[in-house]
Amino acid sequence: MLDVLDALKGDKAGADWLAALDDPAIPGLAVELPDALDLPDVLLDLAVPHEDIAELLRLYAELTASPELMSLLGRAVAGLLWRMGEPGRGAGLPEVPAAAGAMGRCFAVFVFVAALPHTRAYHRGRGIPDDVSRRTLADLGRNLAVHRRRFGTTGLLVPWWPTRHFRGELYQLGRLQFERLRLGRRTAEGLRRAGAAVDAGDPAFGVHIPDFRGPMTPQACDDSLARAREFFARHFPEEPARVAVCHSWLLDPQLRQYLPAGSNIVRFQERFDIWRVDEEPEDDTSVAFVFGGTETPRAQLPRRTSVQRAVLGHLDAGGHWYLGHGWFPMRREPGA
Repeated sequence: MLDVLDALKGDKAGADWLAALDDPAIPGLAVELPDALDLPDVLLDLAVPHEDIAELLRLYAELTASPELMSLLGRAVAGLLWRMGEPGRGAGLPEVPAAAGAMGRCFAVFVFVAALPHTRAYHRGRGIPDDVSRRTLADLGRNLAVHRRRFGTTGLLVPWWPTRHFRGELYQLGRLQFERLRLGRRTAEGLRRAGAAVDAGDPAFGVHIPDFRGPMTPQACDDSLARAREFFARHFPEEPARVAVCHSWLLDPQLRQYLPAGSNIVRFQERFDIWRVDEEPEDDTSVAFVFGGTETPRAQLPRRTSVQRAVLGHLDAGGHWYLGHGWFPMRREPGA
């Protein structure tokens, strides 16, 4: 079994990431991990499942005993937090090849734990309430729970996803998550064709829909949007975003063929002007969102709810689900 560094060097994405960490523009950063006695409490504060604590403590001992891994940890945290708070910056985190085993699956967890004091300091500097900070960063534990549910082991399936949380770019505000971002050229062009007065580089909000907070009711979404308008006006007043955007299979117009007009998903779609639908299918994304993973054969999946029946029935009939791209103006009143 390869160690983490060798596994990264032998993988193109990993090797590119290691090279990016050598950028002289990334300043050094004082990085410390909590000691072994405090680590369980830190992990629990991040909503890490109890089932994963012992394995992470075992890996912590292995990590801290390795000068090479600790050096990589320091470089990874410095790259992650480079130009903290600026959307789209930072060196990110790659998926470590499976050949690196448990340490490879969990190395990013320790990067986030080491980054935590810097993230919390950034939040405090912006005046962000502790409850918003705590709920936002607890998404790390949820992602560990998803990995355990799907594969039965400790790890992060997509270590790049929590980078947004720990860089101060994404916040959990009620039912929905909102990401501070800058519009890319292609998105800005699509929005202009749809009637939005925006340019590439303009600030905007990305809307994300976690699958763990229960029904996506109109009331819950109204509440989230009201919170977002107040939150960003208060804590990021220099970024007066005109639009919110969402890129999700939940914006596939085909869902309206299967779901009642008053369903939560259809009502959610109605908030957006959908300016584009991808041509490449996202079947696995829809199955993973509705059923928690793609490992179970489709014939064994339940069909108890209208959404479950819609997703599977459409696939059974030879259809596909696609990513829809939608937007709405942030000045719109909740529920309008």
